[in-house]
Amino acid sequence: MLKEDVEPSLIDALIPLFTLIILLALSVHLFGEDSSYGANQIALLLCACLTAVIGMKNGSAWDDMQEGMVHGIGLAFNAILILLTVGSLIGSWIIGGVVPAMIYYGLQVFSPDSFYVASCFICALVGISIGSSWTVAGTLGIGLIGVAGGLGLSPVITAGAIISGAYFGDKLSPLSDTTNLAAAVTGNELFAHIRHMLWTTIPSLLIAMVIYFALGSGGSELQPNSNGVQQVLVAIDSQFTIGWYLLIPLAVLLFMAYLRVPAFPTLIVGALVGCLFAVLFQAPAAKSLANAADMSQGLQILKGLWISLFDGYQADTESEVVNKLLSKGGMSSMLHTIWLIISAMAFGGVMEKTGSLQKIVTVTLSKVQSTAALIATTVFTCFGMNAAAGDQYMAIILPGRMLREKFERQGLQTLNLSRTIEDSGTLTSVLVPWNTCGAFMTATLGISTWVYAPYAVFNYICPLLAIAYGIGNIKLPRAVVTESKPAQSVAAD
Repeated sequence: MLKEDVEPSLIDALIPLFTLIILLALSVHLFGEDSSYGANQIALLLCACLTAVIGMKNGSAWDDMQEGMVHGIGLAFNAILILLTVGSLIGSWIIGGVVPAMIYYGLQVFSPDSFYVASCFICALVGISIGSSWTVAGTLGIGLIGVAGGLGLSPVITAGAIISGAYFGDKLSPLSDTTNLAAAVTGNELFAHIRHMLWTTIPSLLIAMVIYFALGSGGSELQPNSNGVQQVLVAIDSQFTIGWYLLIPLAVLLFMAYLRVPAFPTLIVGALVGCLFAVLFQAPAAKSLANAADMSQGLQILKGLWISLFDGYQADTESEVVNKLLSKGGMSSMLHTIWLIISAMAFGGVMEKTGSLQKIVTVTLSKVQSTAALIATTVFTCFGMNAAAGDQYMAIILPGRMLREKFERQGLQTLNLSRTIEDSGTLTSVLVPWNTCGAFMTATLGISTWVYAPYAVFNYICPLLAIAYGIGNIKLPRAVVTESKPAQSVAAD
């Protein structure tokens, strides 16, 4: 805990943040979509060092700040394990025929005109049932990106639709960790919190689906081609044995997630089931990946599976589309993302340890007087935490703790706070490239955060709607003022 005499000034707190914004903008200008492959990491680490220098100027000990960085990285360790496992899952599900089967059947079932809407809707339903946007993107999302490529539709818009649906489901699911966290940190009952979120969440999803319908009805950059679809089907058939039973691993994984088995063991089981299916049904593909004719068949298959887990699958068909769709996965594909997360969490950790994050929030709150300003400040504070700390949990916990008393003084039920930090803290995390959520989606779906962000419609419509509700004083239940308690909550809605 920092002493009062070393508390940073507002200028001290803002210098690293503004420096980071400048460096990241320069990084994107110089390297474009490739900025997350090293340039952004350098910017984050340089700003972590700058924060530490300012901290030492204010009397903070280097060991304490280093401890803050290590602690911040430690908070992301679960995400790092999940990322590595998702890489293995993708590789094993491709070599096991699971992803090819999802693409194969999806190309024959989905209509191009309604594909974006259907993708969003399906991901929303599954997200509600299992409470994990990451699991939805890492399973259904991979298949839907492949289907989009096969139909000649935009994978960028598809990624936006997947993320919109997945985060809608995650936000409203009682199984979601962020939903439970937002309710807990603001002292609200879980289902009251979920019911109150419906007022912003349902309209936002409807708006998003209207936009996806419009994009699918002629606004997509790439138009579907029936001949191209047939070529993709033939290419998949040439390399994999396709059957409905290949969708069983997907059902197993979703069922485990529904039972609330932790994500890491769930994904490990999913990857191993994918390997089992490769042994049973896709031995030629495994042997081809191994490229070791001098070995016995059993060792060739084992080597192929091993490669798929750590380095992914490399498709070799006559279709360039299929080769691009199915050449991915493996733990190695996640290493740049993990590097980005470590750099971001080091920056966020030292910002928190030096008191810079708290200083920015405290000064911002001191200027807030009206209800509309309070809601807007909450939204921008949560987004700022996602950018500065690089983690959505920090964007929920810190504003939830620091803003609760302000909402009570304003005569507002804290349900308004829990809803707003979900509208912003949970949803905008995926719009920040160096946030754990943005980094995960980029690594999993293969689309840069900067590129898919404009199409993750739900994720920015909802925060904007929250601000509009604040300005219009819509669905913001007031607290009952009594003599014993200045702000006693009553049932919402």
